[in-house]
Amino acid sequence: MSELTLVSHHLCPYVQRAAISLSEKGVGFERRYIDLGNKPDWFTALSPLGKVPLLQVANNGTKANIFESTVILEYLEDTQPDPLHPVDPLERARHRSWIEFGSSILNRIGGFYNAGTEADLSIEVEKLAQMFSRVEAELGDGPWFAGNRFSLVDAVYGPIFRYFGVFDLIDDFGIFECKPRTVTWRHALSERPSVIRAVTPDHPDRLLAFLRDRRSALGVRLGLLN
Repeated sequence: MSELTLVSHHLCPYVQRAAISLSEKGVGFERRYIDLGNKPDWFTALSPLGKVPLLQVANNGTKANIFESTVILEYLEDTQPDPLHPVDPLERARHRSWIEFGSSILNRIGGFYNAGTEADLSIEVEKLAQMFSRVEAELGDGPWFAGNRFSLVDAVYGPIFRYFGVFDLIDDFGIFECKPRTVTWRHALSERPSVIRAVTPDHPDRLLAFLRDRRSALGVRLGLLN
């Protein structure tokens, strides 16, 4: 049996998707946290891109380091039990497409919390609302992306929705207005044990501290609350 170590950062959503997948598969793994602002030498030697997640695999004397979250997810699908991807090739490709869309949403979330002015923040809110309108149109009756079956798409969107649990503490941005299926999906994911366990209990405080330190419109709003 392979020994797996997931090199992590406390706030990285890409790490969380790998942790959720491992948890859903019932695979034991070690979690090793690093500070991306002060990367240890051993990490930079192993990670060509200098990013997390990094999955360290030890298997029958062979060791390998796998980087990039989508590659890690696919490796786990190939080697571990309880697949989260659909069997049908067309449906599997559709799921992979929406995983990529989830990565685009994460990029837009970065634009949201880095927006320098209130005007820029309003633009980012509208862009996020439009992206989630596309998600809303794709969803069925739930509770998961593929109905009753939890999939890798759910593993990807759990960390996305987690951001908004903290953003909601700052203000009601209305991004999920008139999106009842998305709201239902978000709620179901917030209660999924694998999604809850993908972060440490102090995650909201860590994220709030990160946002407070940004020189952004969102950081200013957060500062006014304190």
